[in-house]
Amino acid sequence: MSVLASRDPEIAGAIANERVRQVETLELIASENYASAAVLEATGSVFTNKYAEGYPGKRYYAGNQFADVVETAAIDRAKELFGVEHANVQPTSGAEANMAAYFATIQPGDTVMGLSLDQGGHLTHGSPVNFSGRLYNFVPYTVDRETEALDLAAIRIQAKACQPKLIVAGYTAYPRAIDFAGFAEIAKEVGALLMVDMSHIAGLIAGGQHMSPQPYADIITTTTHKTLRGPRGGMILCRAEYADAIDKAVFPGTQGGPHLHTIAGKAVCFREALQPEFKVYAAKIVENASALADALMAGGLRLVSGGTDNHLILMDCNSAKISGLKAQNALQGAGIIANKNTIPYDTRSPFIGSGLRLGTPALTSRGMGAAEMQRVAAWICRVMKDPDGDGVRETVRQEVADFARTYPVPGITDA
Repeated sequence: MSVLASRDPEIAGAIANERVRQVETLELIASENYASAAVLEATGSVFTNKYAEGYPGKRYYAGNQFADVVETAAIDRAKELFGVEHANVQPTSGAEANMAAYFATIQPGDTVMGLSLDQGGHLTHGSPVNFSGRLYNFVPYTVDRETEALDLAAIRIQAKACQPKLIVAGYTAYPRAIDFAGFAEIAKEVGALLMVDMSHIAGLIAGGQHMSPQPYADIITTTTHKTLRGPRGGMILCRAEYADAIDKAVFPGTQGGPHLHTIAGKAVCFREALQPEFKVYAAKIVENASALADALMAGGLRLVSGGTDNHLILMDCNSAKISGLKAQNALQGAGIIANKNTIPYDTRSPFIGSGLRLGTPALTSRGMGAAEMQRVAAWICRVMKDPDGDGVRETVRQEVADFARTYPVPGITDA
């Protein structure tokens, strides 16, 4: 019996059940992935115990000689991985990375442009219920109503009209490639800074499967746990001229002591992403997303923008005559985990949504390929077309569990 099981059986039981859930279900939430055993070990290490306010060589506490080794390694590896001049690895989430980036570059009340939340933007890109929408004057841009893709010509006209101090590119539910060079041109024309939130596509960028924002963006923010396959956390990358402002905005501006155990996990993750096999992995993610999209469309389901260029798919559940919430719940009952989402120009509330967001990073981490995507798509179509069918979900769930158990989950050796 483990120490945890003997001292806190309730939590130990929940962890054990979660291990089984991860092994026996198919994870299609685009923002989730599996960290390696090495990342999990580093994240659960004794660095959990250490306070390290400040930065390497400039700490407010003693006993940080090994903490400095870890954070310096994480910084150096991040800079090498993304080809940037400066990296701050202390943000504990993508939201906090975005907050610090705003604090470092603009003032409360300044005008900012970001994609509307209901069209694929993030809460921190100007939602009125978020700090970003409350502190700054966000002017949302949208996708084209017909193509459901970004229209840079329309965004340029809007930027000239509102004269933003900052433009945010990078999204949570946008299935197409992003033209960072085009955004940089618009930002330059209107005298704005360009911030790229690459949280979803960081791993694709690291693996050479998406245009890098590095030559174009002034500030780059990201999480480390999605396609990058690291621990849950955030990071800010920038040009040297913004380094001091970024560091001060993170600490002491928005955070106190950094989570060194997570930074250790980030360092391991960055090293893994620097290996040649990570490029193979990133390419496989995109290949699998394309295969899944094609199979879903062949099964009669409509996808927003007609497909995908990256790791995620946004399905229009109206094509199955159900809501996103109903689709999410029906698929969960069948052992397929996805999340409801709004689609462009949705008429339903965000709590219900007309869309379903699907992604291939986690299944790709388990070694699945295009053939497996065909099988997964068949299960999805089966459930979507009969979400209330007697026994349908139960039958699919057993088939999914038997199938999923044959593909090991990285970091989990048994269930």
